[in-house]
Amino acid sequence: MCGIVGVLGNHEAAPLLVEALKRLEYRGYDSAGIATVDGTALTRRRAVGKLVNLSDALVHAPLRGKAGIGHTRWATHGAPTEANAHPHGGGKVAVVHNGIIENYKALRSELEASGLTCQTETDTETVALLTEHHLARGLSPREAAAATVARLEGAYALAFLFDGEPDLLIAARKGSPLAIGYGNGEMFVGSDALALGPLTDRITYLEEGDFAVVTRTSVEITDAGGHPVERAIRTVRPEQALVDKAGFRHFMAKEIAEQPAVITRTLDAYLDNGRIDLPAPGLDFNTLDRLTLVACGTGHYACYTAKYWFEALARIPVDIDVASEFRYREPPLDPASAALFVSQSGETADTLAALRYCKGKISTIGAVVNVTESSIARDSDLVFPIHAGAEIGVASTKAFTCQLVVLLLLALEAARQRGTLTEEEVTGRLTELRALPGLINHALALEERIGRLARRVAEARDVLFLGRGAMYPLALEGALKMKEISYIHAEAYASGELKHGPIALIDEHVPVVVMAPTDTLFDKTVSNMQEVMARGGRVLLITDAEGASAAGDGVWETLILPEVAPFLAPILHAIPVQLLAYHTAVEKGTDVDQPRNLAKSVTVE
Repeated sequence: MCGIVGVLGNHEAAPLLVEALKRLEYRGYDSAGIATVDGTALTRRRAVGKLVNLSDALVHAPLRGKAGIGHTRWATHGAPTEANAHPHGGGKVAVVHNGIIENYKALRSELEASGLTCQTETDTETVALLTEHHLARGLSPREAAAATVARLEGAYALAFLFDGEPDLLIAARKGSPLAIGYGNGEMFVGSDALALGPLTDRITYLEEGDFAVVTRTSVEITDAGGHPVERAIRTVRPEQALVDKAGFRHFMAKEIAEQPAVITRTLDAYLDNGRIDLPAPGLDFNTLDRLTLVACGTGHYACYTAKYWFEALARIPVDIDVASEFRYREPPLDPASAALFVSQSGETADTLAALRYCKGKISTIGAVVNVTESSIARDSDLVFPIHAGAEIGVASTKAFTCQLVVLLLLALEAARQRGTLTEEEVTGRLTELRALPGLINHALALEERIGRLARRVAEARDVLFLGRGAMYPLALEGALKMKEISYIHAEAYASGELKHGPIALIDEHVPVVVMAPTDTLFDKTVSNMQEVMARGGRVLLITDAEGASAAGDGVWETLILPEVAPFLAPILHAIPVQLLAYHTAVEKGTDVDQPRNLAKSVTVE
């Protein structure tokens, strides 16, 4: 969610901070700011809106100093205003924070009783004021920060900068990710490797409860118990740090187009001589009575799709849940079960909390993630990388289809182990899966036509998506994409549920997107589609050539995808609904890559 960067450098910090914050824009934000220390002067600049507004402020009022911290804020406590923007403080300390301080009201009352008055609506200002309070009592910066962190409840990644301390940054992490970067006589702090990529390729990821004192030549880390610890320094790959639109108008467009390549990369990582070769051996599906799949947002719909695969192919009963509900529902868990937690970033707060609820209650915890150094990956028994590469657009596209591919491979491996599919049948499915990237290229070739259709869809106030079987989760994902980036109200329904209420919404102004590959449910889906058309609804049918021929007349528009095995149809159908949402958003002029109110990595509840 919010982005953090810190610099102890050999050059002016302000330009480095702004450039690093630009690489964190993908997380979503509504204000930004930096603070630097030059000798004894600790100074801040903040601005609402895009980073260009902060850059303008720095042109008119530059900041000097080779040490600094910066932040992109996604508002939680308090509206997106300059006063509420980070860094907070402004006296002898400046603080940037990602997360939520749950006991900030109690702390605020204590501070006000001591004569320190809050000037903002944020929980983070409480951190700065509490640190100021400890400094006034004579504590050193290190002691003051430690005393402050000890009082905090909730989730946080924190970076502290102090007046008169141009060679000191203090960082603390609980619940929200934070990394330290090592340079040549320089040190850095960042929310992730992407922020620090052009500055360094040597990264240490802080672990839960870590407290770090950073200078240009040293890092001292203590763990949650206050004990000195060493954390591994890792070398990040260049592709983790280098991000470019490569001539595309938006990152989302680039990431949609990358799907044949990244799915090929995922398959290469998991297949060896036509057999599934899991990167995390040890998951014995024969010992499992049930499987639980947990995620949020788009990842939840990937899990929903996988439920159909695991149950149909491997005959394993599957429970799926939204992470934010699962963790508080506290469901009883079978010790002879396993759970898979799906998250692009590997830092989704609710998913991480749900994972920790399962610790010690089930046989195996697996992570399906894009970032193998993430908190969810590190807390899991087994890690299944999706190999999607950096995804910058807030609305997930290539990460979603790579999640589907990995979950499908796991379902096929489960079927092989349990004997519900023969070796020959699994090999045949894998051969069909290997052909999928080529079929996706054919689907991408529909983009120009989809762009023309989007002009009409952009005029609508409501859009419905329908699907049956494994296409129902894809209908849910299609509606989510449309809502996320075009701001058009969209809903999805299982096709058979249409007559149980939603059909009342149908009129000539409501486009209805029907996903209907030729499969055993095709005829029933067409019957539901006819019910829509009988009431004046405009149907956009997404099917194959056989389905288009059989569907009959009266359809508003038809998009014809290549013929594909039914178990692969959900992945292939993801492409046109992504393109439809993208081009509708472009027609409406919305911020496609950074839609309002949304963040890429949701690291707070």
